[in-house]
Amino acid sequence: MTMIYQKVALIGLGLIASSMAYAMRQRGLAGTVVGHAKSSETRDAAMELGFCDAVYDTAAEAVQGADLVVLAVPIGAMESIAAQIGPHLKPGATVTDVGSVKQAVIDAVAPHMPQGVQFIPGHPLAGTEHSGPRSGFATLFENRWWLLTPAEGVDPDALARLRRLCEAMGANVDEMDAPHHDLVLAVTSHTPHLIAYTMVGVADDLRRVTDSEVIKYSAAGFRDFTRIAASDPTMWRDVFLTNKDATLEILGRFTEELFALQRAIRKGDGAHLHAYFTRTRAIRRSIIQAGQDTDAPDFGRGANLSAPAKPAGEP
Repeated sequence: MTMIYQKVALIGLGLIASSMAYAMRQRGLAGTVVGHAKSSETRDAAMELGFCDAVYDTAAEAVQGADLVVLAVPIGAMESIAAQIGPHLKPGATVTDVGSVKQAVIDAVAPHMPQGVQFIPGHPLAGTEHSGPRSGFATLFENRWWLLTPAEGVDPDALARLRRLCEAMGANVDEMDAPHHDLVLAVTSHTPHLIAYTMVGVADDLRRVTDSEVIKYSAAGFRDFTRIAASDPTMWRDVFLTNKDATLEILGRFTEELFALQRAIRKGDGAHLHAYFTRTRAIRRSIIQAGQDTDAPDFGRGANLSAPAKPAGEP
């Protein structure tokens, strides 16, 4: 493929950033990929794995001369990082992020962007329960959605270039405004994660069921809850604190639905339960038909996680 950016700087080197690096290097989308991470252990791992050409101790050093800067840090750290890199950004550079909340990121980052730098918030709807630099693989974004939330007045050429990069890494790209993004993600991701954390917590608190029984007899539903609840706690803490209103709104709707099902079970209303489950099963089938999951027992994730794709030349 054709090179899209000469130099890309990844700030934060976890699952998403490392997967971007692998995808860009494997497909020739960037001339140079450099990075920065707060932890020296993470920086060392990035160099050991070889997905970065250079790794810097500070974010300010990493972004110098970069055509594209990707902020892949927890949402709570965005403002601090933006303030650090702002004075060192190259005129004409594009800055994007991969956070799952958009309005809070815009509020934190945009004030620190100098004139002539294009800030285009983004969110790849891709991931696993694993985190850190050793969890990345080049095919993470294949047939997954990458949402961009550009502000009015953004340079159309910069937007088209970033969109081209996302598509070249295998993603489907869509655009929406930040508040709508945050509401959509509260439905499709944030509230489900909160429910998963809660269900695993309930199992832990139910002392009549021992730890060994919970593990030994985990049926598919509980296994999926535990998979989701294994996600990075720092990231999810920040998500709920920064997308509070939308999450609480959807959580309220969920509670109403739950009470209705509780009432149907108590009254023995089988017709209500059957109709509800039939309708929701159709939604699940539409997700599979849209290519966003599979009906395999492990949802198709095992193949990716057991043998992560590596760029040519990697061990």
